[in-house]
Amino acid sequence: MKNEGIKRLKELYLREHYKKFTDFPEYGKSIPAFSDKTSNGLTKCVLTWLNLSGNFAERTGNTGRLLDNRKTFVDCVGITRVVGSSKWIKGSGTRGTSDLKALIAGKSVAIEIKIGRDKLSQWQEEYQRKVEAAGGFFVVIRSFDEFLQWYDQFVDQLKDGMSHEK
Repeated sequence: MKNEGIKRLKELYLREHYKKFTDFPEYGKSIPAFSDKTSNGLTKCVLTWLNLSGNFAERTGNTGRLLDNRKTFVDCVGITRVVGSSKWIKGSGTRGTSDLKALIAGKSVAIEIKIGRDKLSQWQEEYQRKVEAAGGFFVVIRSFDEFLQWYDQFVDQLKDGMSHEK
């Protein structure tokens, strides 16, 4: 069923927040509006799930920053004017870096969020190769249901690997 993942996320969110805020009245507890329809929404879902489920995750990015040299003023006849210019300067991070970095059961995972038919850029493909060559994991996620399916399988494989080592 579609959006089963969002339902699981809301249940996890409530369970963890009920533990944290035990004295808070029932009527005052609320759940954020989770949605995986946009890139930002899906990123928020994945980030929340990982951090509430005992893992560590952070949002990363490499957008540059805006240098804004514009000035706004009101001229002598009362018209608001803007003079000057602004421009974006290159970010200082690794080109092609993933949207999220996570530690799941001690394993390093780079998570790239893509919506619709969006594909990895050449820089992101190169980043994926470097992460995997160094022994990390790289995954592309397009929906929260897809993420949970991957996550459940990943954690199960890690547990199976640990039980075989003993």
